[in-house]
Amino acid sequence: MDKPVNKVREAKLELYRKKGKIHARAVTGRFNTLRWSMVWLTQIVFYGACWLNWDANGTIRQAVLFDIAHEKLYLFGLVLWPQDALLLAIALILAATGLFFTTALAGRLFCGFACPQTVYTAIFAWIEAKVEGDHLARLKLDQSPMGPHKLLVRTTKHAIWAALAIWTAITFVGYFTPIRQLLPTISDWQVGPWEGFWLIFYAAFTYAQAGLAREAVCQHMCPYSRFQGVMFDSATRTVSYDAQRGEPRSARRQTGNSGDCVDCGICVQVCPTGIDIRDGLQYQCINCGLCIDACDEVMHKIGAPGGLIRFASEIELAGHPATHSPAKRPRVAIYAGLLLIFSGLGIWTLSQRSPLLVDVLRDRGALLRETAEGRIENAYTLKLMNLSDQRGDFRIEVEGMPGITIEGQNEFSAESGSIQPVSVTVSVPPASGRPGLQPIYFRVASKQVPTTVAVEKSSFALP
Repeated sequence: MDKPVNKVREAKLELYRKKGKIHARAVTGRFNTLRWSMVWLTQIVFYGACWLNWDANGTIRQAVLFDIAHEKLYLFGLVLWPQDALLLAIALILAATGLFFTTALAGRLFCGFACPQTVYTAIFAWIEAKVEGDHLARLKLDQSPMGPHKLLVRTTKHAIWAALAIWTAITFVGYFTPIRQLLPTISDWQVGPWEGFWLIFYAAFTYAQAGLAREAVCQHMCPYSRFQGVMFDSATRTVSYDAQRGEPRSARRQTGNSGDCVDCGICVQVCPTGIDIRDGLQYQCINCGLCIDACDEVMHKIGAPGGLIRFASEIELAGHPATHSPAKRPRVAIYAGLLLIFSGLGIWTLSQRSPLLVDVLRDRGALLRETAEGRIENAYTLKLMNLSDQRGDFRIEVEGMPGITIEGQNEFSAESGSIQPVSVTVSVPPASGRPGLQPIYFRVASKQVPTTVAVEKSSFALP
């Protein structure tokens, strides 16, 4: 009766750390350098972009701002509105397809170098190493009883973690509420409920995910690690151990009787997720390449060539040449094709985007009327939508019938981001065409930017 219960307990334990907290050993090498280069690049962009200003025709505003309250997205000189949701959809499709394409080529490369979880875990682990020491010192500190020294070290570490998490949260919210306005409200304790919630949530989220959960996120919480396997094929290059060259392992490495692996275990010690790459491809591997750096260093010391652990495909490890033929890798060809198609669609959509939209409604209550001079008049309501970042002045013209004109005012203004309804009366001389509805065209042009033109079709009723 106890055996099924024990099996259930063992299955539950698989969801948690079985060896305690992972203290990864520091390593140097090309992949570690590339990894930290991505950390610097991503964080310079994240922490710095919200401080950039943009001069929008004399008005200084934040260059990158998601203004949810006014339903606008500022990207330097580009202003996007809810009507531009197609561009957002295309951007999301491109991001997903690019991730799939990268995964098909080189596995979880994004996870190892650019994923926010990886980036912030690296930063928090670096702070921990600076405060507590190397991996052996941290392990010893974990195993020691709580005392004044341990309390001081741990308090210092968590205080720095908390400060970084809070500043990260402030930066994040600063992309939605202008950061130069946000900081004074925080110092005066006058943040609104929306800002207050996200400041607390994002700070706690960053602190818990990067400082406490760490590799558990990659192992148990990240859905991408679970379905990435469907994007692999036999030609996908991932961080792999060359068993044909490395086995059998021997600490003394006797020529002819053993492989190149000296079973030093350094590849396991440097792994941020705590796996042994020599056990084969595992979903927990984030393809950071740190085990490659560590193994190459050992190979150099013992006089063996590097590459015992390297980026290699199943085909290469079997001794066959790598294939790059689209015919043999249809998923890669499909992902590449989708990237090209949606990139082209996004560029075309952006190029065709007009900061001026016009909707024409003809007055159906009175189809037409005849003036004392004998001219036939129709009344219309034009809705001018100004999607630019500044107030606009517009001239309205009409064409499509002989002698057609606009009676009265034909110049109107519309504030930025507003929908301005304007009433327009159009007239034609008698006998201007066949009876019934005749097609006409309203042409609305910006006076500030003559190239901004919108043409909308309507109809004119003749007796």
